[in-house]
Amino acid sequence: MQLVVREAKAEIHDAEGIVNILNPIIEEGRYTILDTPFSAEEEVQFIKDFPQNGVFNIAINTQDSIVVGFQNVEPFASYTSAFNHVGIIGTFVDAQYRRQGIATALFNATFLDAKNKGYEKLFAYVRSDNENALATYLRQGFEVVGTAKKHAKIRGEYIDEVLIEKWL
Repeated sequence: MQLVVREAKAEIHDAEGIVNILNPIIEEGRYTILDTPFSAEEEVQFIKDFPQNGVFNIAINTQDSIVVGFQNVEPFASYTSAFNHVGIIGTFVDAQYRRQGIATALFNATFLDAKNKGYEKLFAYVRSDNENALATYLRQGFEVVGTAKKHAKIRGEYIDEVLIEKWL
């Protein structure tokens, strides 16, 4: 597969590609704490409103121009400049395209973009029952710094989240 990783655009094509990946993951209820699906129009608006100092990359399979993964980094907090060097990262890959190097391509691009925007550290929350995601982040140099017990409640069940970080 030939991949191109580029910045997400506030256009319907990119938004549809993103929600086509994200909504099945949300509906399955196993790999994210997000619990409400998004429309393509909502995603267009999300991209438009995305923080200027954030990073929002998509991976496109060039053979059919389909979005096969996406990753974003948002500022950790906006209420103080003490955290300006810290970003929160999220990564999603279409289920049918996993284990084909998409996440690695996204990480490579996102790490570079994040550094260029002044980030020094990336932080993530990973569901403790999402072993594949945790392993992917650990392969990219993230380290476990703790566990937030019963941090999310999805469909009536508490979910622990593993806190991870990586210095760029």
